[in-house]
Amino acid sequence: MPPFGPIKRKDLIRYLRQLGFDGPFARGKHQHMKKEDITLTIPNPHQGDIGKDLLARILKQANVSRDDWDRL
Repeated sequence: MPPFGPIKRKDLIRYLRQLGFDGPFARGKHQHMKKEDITLTIPNPHQGDIGKDLLARILKQANVSRDDWDRL
């Protein structure tokens, strides 16, 4: 199960795929992942991890509860 906290971009993508998202797909300046009618913008790669606050916002947009995330 992934800890809820800073996470590497590639790990975020892997976990989102486990939750049923497809992608990432290139479009504009950022990549996106899709699941049914939900489209998530994925942060661009950078030197640091994705922080806890940004992870919480991404999961909220993805309609993924904290419990669902902890069950992965």
